[in-house]
Amino acid sequence: MSKKNKEIFAFWIFRILSFLVIGILVWILEFIFVRGWHMLSWEFFTEMPTEGMTKGGIYPAIIGTLYLVAGSMLFAFPIGVLAGIYIHEYTKDSWYKRFMKLMTNNLAGIPSIVFGLFGMSLFVNTLNFGDSILAGSLTLGLLALPVVIRVTEEALIAVNDSFRHGSLALGASKLQTIRRVVIPIALPNILTGLILSIGRVSGETAPILFTVAAYFLPKLPDSIFDQVMALPYHLYVISTSGTKIEESRDVAYGTALVLVLLVLILNLTANMLRRYFSNKVKMN
Repeated sequence: MSKKNKEIFAFWIFRILSFLVIGILVWILEFIFVRGWHMLSWEFFTEMPTEGMTKGGIYPAIIGTLYLVAGSMLFAFPIGVLAGIYIHEYTKDSWYKRFMKLMTNNLAGIPSIVFGLFGMSLFVNTLNFGDSILAGSLTLGLLALPVVIRVTEEALIAVNDSFRHGSLALGASKLQTIRRVVIPIALPNILTGLILSIGRVSGETAPILFTVAAYFLPKLPDSIFDQVMALPYHLYVISTSGTKIEESRDVAYGTALVLVLLVLILNLTANMLRRYFSNKVKMN
């Protein structure tokens, strides 16, 4: 086989694999949409669950999920970005830097249920936060932290060193260079970490199972120390513990579709922010 034919063959293999991945994604979305779209209504979005969660709406679960996503991002995003800046901009290439990268990669590979057990031990029991939004948000924040750190570091690596050298040559300090030159250029790519983190924490069940999720709580929380319902755990419960199988199944598919739509909306919002800052950098 000639070199050109090998290239064509490899190209078609990659194309087929790409279409296969897209096809699987479309199949999953179609599966959920067909079985769950008829559940979507204003009442389903705004009412409290009733009759063992087989009827009524999922309003508390939607609000609880938004609280947990927002709380985890408020914790993970600033700390992760600062940690990524420290690792790339302030540490020299040494065993210490390689060790931090290794630990970050290992942290990203830890199963989510381990984070749940750790969060229960530290936040729920040791710090006496109890089963609460605060404990759940901090646990999910730890889960998202390594993703934000790694994406931030990669975003900073992508910034050409000529920008740093030029800023330093003009008399700016290292901190001023990072704040006014490096961060604005890297920000669109840093926001990718926010998008990936939102996608991960919004669908997690194990961490919130031990730290915040309530089985049936048809009311909204009054403080960050209250329990909440959440869409992933709500979906798990009604899929495995429903007393009325057919009704529970309908609510489960409806809940799954709402969760997918919620993640899609959050990701689109983050992508709009990313595009805004990207255009702003290009204009400057």
